[in-house]
Amino acid sequence: MPERSRDWYRQAERDLESARVQLGAGFFEWACFIAQQSAEKAAKAVYQKIGAEAWGHSVLDLLTGLGERMPVEDSLLDEGRRLDRYYIPSRYPNSWVSGFPGRYITEEDARGAIAGAETIIRFCKGVLAG
Repeated sequence: MPERSRDWYRQAERDLESARVQLGAGFFEWACFIAQQSAEKAAKAVYQKIGAEAWGHSVLDLLTGLGERMPVEDSLLDEGRRLDRYYIPSRYPNSWVSGFPGRYITEEDARGAIAGAETIIRFCKGVLAG
């Protein structure tokens, strides 16, 4: 299989930009989900670069796996843990007792998710450059 870390990383950056657009448009739940997706893809770019297999959608799990191969700070794992909280609840009404995701997920949540994704993407960019 060809090494495509650059493609994964470029899509991670595009996803992050899309999350910012969703934030600006007031779709906070989508900003959170897309931020999670951007961090996931950035981590998968690193897996591609080092020739390892990446499974699943949990940013925390992906970063934990990378931590077995390189130094990954606990603060980065914390960001992954926070982002993973948005993987399902940001999209599905049955994740909530009543209502829909847009009723519960706030601008503050979206800003935090984007900041977390930015941190993870910076880490991944550094690994890919090194």
